[in-house]
Amino acid sequence: MSNVAAASQLFQEGCACSQAILVAYGTSLGLPEETALQIASGFAGGMRMGETCGAVAGAFMVLGLRHASAGCNRGPGRAEVYERVLEFADRFEKQSGSLSCRELLGCDVRTPEGMKEARERNLFKTTCVAMVECAAAILDEMEAEG
Repeated sequence: MSNVAAASQLFQEGCACSQAILVAYGTSLGLPEETALQIASGFAGGMRMGETCGAVAGAFMVLGLRHASAGCNRGPGRAEVYERVLEFADRFEKQSGSLSCRELLGCDVRTPEGMKEARERNLFKTTCVAMVECAAAILDEMEAEG
């Protein structure tokens, strides 16, 4: 199963968007599944505030796992991660139109009314699935490019 399909399936089976991305990629990078689920659990719905899409946040975590050097407690050890994060964000925004959960969904999931609207419009099963798949596809493209 491809990473895109795995992330999509994880999300559709109940994982948060951020969890689906981190689990689909993190386990092959040495991160135990339960740990990935725990780390990424608070990032869905733009960190529950409608901010940066949880699939994007999960992808940033994957990029950290892939590209941070052993000395990542200092700036130079994070330099490649920062470069990759900016590249990912640019690609995701070009493909989806935004990095913001609130903008992607067209409603504010911070509020009960916004959450109700998202459910009524079936956005978690349509838009969110597409965002998880978009994030995974970009991660795969970036990995293939080196």
